[in-house]
Amino acid sequence: MTAAQTRPRPDPRPRPLNDATTTSKHTGRRAWTVTGLLVVFMMVNFADKSVLGLAADEIRADLGLTATQFGLANSAFFLLFSLSGALVGLLLADRVKAKWLLLTMAVLWSLAQIPPAIGGGLAALIGSRLVLGAAEGPAFPVAQQTALSWFPDHRRNLPGALVTLGVTLGVITAAPGLTWVIQEHGWRAALWVVAGVGALWALVWSVFGGDGAYRTDDTPGRDAPAAQDAGASPADAAGAEAALPGYRRVLATRTWIGITLAYFTSYWIVGLMVAWLPSYLRNGLGYAADTAGTLVVTPWAVGAVVLLGQAVLTGRLMRRGVGSRTARGRIGGAMLLIGAVSLFCVPLVDGTPAKTVLLAVGLGTGGSYATIAATTIAELAPPRRRGGALGTMNALVTTAGLIAPVVVGRLIDTQGDAGYETAVLLSAALLSLGALASFTLVDPARDAARLRA
Repeated sequence: MTAAQTRPRPDPRPRPLNDATTTSKHTGRRAWTVTGLLVVFMMVNFADKSVLGLAADEIRADLGLTATQFGLANSAFFLLFSLSGALVGLLLADRVKAKWLLLTMAVLWSLAQIPPAIGGGLAALIGSRLVLGAAEGPAFPVAQQTALSWFPDHRRNLPGALVTLGVTLGVITAAPGLTWVIQEHGWRAALWVVAGVGALWALVWSVFGGDGAYRTDDTPGRDAPAAQDAGASPADAAGAEAALPGYRRVLATRTWIGITLAYFTSYWIVGLMVAWLPSYLRNGLGYAADTAGTLVVTPWAVGAVVLLGQAVLTGRLMRRGVGSRTARGRIGGAMLLIGAVSLFCVPLVDGTPAKTVLLAVGLGTGGSYATIAATTIAELAPPRRRGGALGTMNALVTTAGLIAPVVVGRLIDTQGDAGYETAVLLSAALLSLGALASFTLVDPARDAARLRA
């Protein structure tokens, strides 16, 4: 027998380690591809919402609207926004693939822009905003749930922050461009632009979008229902389902209540910025329209820095063993408190530049609680209750967007330009209450352990 004949033949079977490494790399690339698409999704989402605020003076002049009527048109967006967010969260988010939910939303956004883009007055504007709000209501929680489904808990802070950052990037990229379109071609042309961008995103997502392996289970590499059902009897499966805490128990925890209260005050800031910040810069602080269109991005830019900083700090603290009560609840409370103090100082300083800086810091920091809220609920709720817990929180929180535009519009109608600063002080007071709730109620590790028990 020759040496060639005695030489052991190579094993033709693939090596498990190499397969695992290849799969891990592929999954990692796919996870960040999906996350990137979801960032763009939120950019389009917020460009859709912000276009009315950017064209506030033009729309009021064109349609002959009072500040209260314009505020009503903005609030109409949130009338079905909260309801659809709750219904999708409770009925569909944990049952239907997020890929198809997000695709449907994006298509509806684009269609909703068409009626006022074609023509019509206040009724067409309100009707369009109602449909747009219903389609966008579930967007943030479903996008967060989808992004987080690609990562285990200890790696969720960055993708969660990036998806939230899409809101900021949407304003930063859209505000100057849409302002130019509004000034040069009219506010209806801007609606056609955002409709086209939404349709393009839907096309790309239909090809590359998808759900991750952590959608229904926090155990890497397996889908909980499939794994449980593979070797389990119907009685075992029923027992596992019965062992899950119901939504009522999840929503009754101190953490869920505290997060929802704190996020409500932060979302009030978002509603204020979307509807009235461009008008405040022009009429309250005296900036020209093109300058206001550029400066409107400053609070969102501050928010972007805060979001990324919070994500890095929270992730570092948790990797070092610091509890999420501090890493999420107290860090989030500090952000809201900084926002409150900054806004309280706006009426106390003289000079437009100083007011603008304080406004940017206060609004940007105070409006950046969304990632804290989403990752905290993701830690608190069992995977198969996560979509409903996020959707219900988002539905309640976004009622702030329904209330804020009308309240601020009423203040402007009754107080004139002084109503802007009254609105700022009211927002500062609300952020103070939100900070208190975040500091005292939020402890997801404690409440998650109680739910498991």
